[in-house]
Amino acid sequence: MASIADPADERLLHRLGYAQELARRMGAFRNFAISFSIISILAGCLPSYFLAFHWGGPVSITWGWLIVGVFTTFVALSMAEIASTYPTAGALYYWSAKLGGPAWSWFTGWFNMLGLVGIGAVGYGLATFATALLDLLWGYPDDRHHIFYLFVVAMAAAMIVNVFDVRVTSILNAVSVYWHLIGVSVIVVALAVIPEHHQSAGYVFTQTVNNSGFVGEGWRSVTFLMVFAIGSIGMAQYTLVGYDASAHMAEETHQASRSAAIGMIMAVVVSVVSGFALLLAMTFAIPSQTEVQNHYGDIAAYIWSNALSTRWAEFLLVVVVGAQFLCLTACMTAGSRLLFAFSRDRAVPGHRAWRKLSPRRVPVRAVFAVGTASFLILLPTWWNNLAGYYVATSIGATSLYIAYIQPVFLRFRKGADFEPGAWSLGKHYRWINPIAMAWVVVISVVFMLPTNPGGLPWRDGFDLNLVNYAPLTIGTAFVLFGGWYALSARKWFTGPVSLGSPEELERFEAARAPEFLVPAEQPQPSA
Repeated sequence: MASIADPADERLLHRLGYAQELARRMGAFRNFAISFSIISILAGCLPSYFLAFHWGGPVSITWGWLIVGVFTTFVALSMAEIASTYPTAGALYYWSAKLGGPAWSWFTGWFNMLGLVGIGAVGYGLATFATALLDLLWGYPDDRHHIFYLFVVAMAAAMIVNVFDVRVTSILNAVSVYWHLIGVSVIVVALAVIPEHHQSAGYVFTQTVNNSGFVGEGWRSVTFLMVFAIGSIGMAQYTLVGYDASAHMAEETHQASRSAAIGMIMAVVVSVVSGFALLLAMTFAIPSQTEVQNHYGDIAAYIWSNALSTRWAEFLLVVVVGAQFLCLTACMTAGSRLLFAFSRDRAVPGHRAWRKLSPRRVPVRAVFAVGTASFLILLPTWWNNLAGYYVATSIGATSLYIAYIQPVFLRFRKGADFEPGAWSLGKHYRWINPIAMAWVVVISVVFMLPTNPGGLPWRDGFDLNLVNYAPLTIGTAFVLFGGWYALSARKWFTGPVSLGSPEELERFEAARAPEFLVPAEQPQPSA
């Protein structure tokens, strides 16, 4: 049963300087659902499982996941407190503007945008699993070019779904939660019960593997520690990202000051717990310790086909492909809302086009812009799918965490002068914020590391396709965003642009209402 919309949401948004243009139709559960859908352990853990396995082995998969999960929770807690104070679609860049000023806002917004463009990696992961499924069903070729064809189809489909009424994507996000939890449960139970053979706990929790090309084995080797970090963070941190979506959807959520904060935290916690169960089941079910090392992108299909059966593999691949499409759709929703908000504050070239809403209050042009940019960043997969995929995940995760941590630093610097919202860390920010900041420094360094000696120009056998060009991309972004700000934007970008006083915003909303087919405020859904 629906409850009455809370006018406090609109009043708070007016105090923050914005009109209620987007349709506020989400409840707390669906706000949590979009972040949980974007994290998507089925879309994150499984496509990148090969990375953790070959760069570290089972220890990267199990202990690496737990280590990354704990530290990511500190980041989510730090961000949630700020989201509660400033529940706007712009989220991070708005927070940085209020806590630090226009320059901080500029860099935060653009790195957030760059990170969300990295969602193309989700689409490519979907295409990889869809290829495995079609190969089992009808012998579809599994080369990188045929994977790319399915990637094009996936990106186009996600854009089309996102141009509909927000109720459609909201329902899909709610479905996604149950799809993921039921899907993970089915996979875990099947892998625990059906196989006649399981690996030992010693193998799952202590076995190391190094197929990176770098020489080094065991914990006493500095090289292996680097490989372990690449595998662990490459899989787990790429998965545990995107939970800022709860903040980006704040203007479309009831009781946003509390719902957005709790949605972010719970999305991370539930994902860490359910993801660990999934990874344990996968690793215990590995059929052969030697044969598995011959599989990379198809490693999940190999485990399911041999530990269960071909029919089981086909069924589980359907579950995973469905989850990945729901994740991709949610990612595009969040990215389009950020582009809409950043354009509303005139920070993006062509901002008038990207902030335009359809009659159903959806930023359709922003949807297509984000989808197209996300596709382009994955173009290198046409030439080298593994390297291109890893670099895209590195760029996406690194850029997002650079954006995440800037307002956290500014909130920490503000200290007791920070004005809390409906959800607060209280005095605990004093130790939670520093842990979060330190962790982001660590993962940013790891994502810049070379993943294969063949990608080092000074080594014999150098191959351009093996280069981790994330440092070049991120470095270029710093130069581009910094140069643009120094030479031009500092003269006109003042941060978030207030659209007027609360009274003026109410008149603005009333004047624009006839343009839309749906009202801005709707009764709050029960779930």
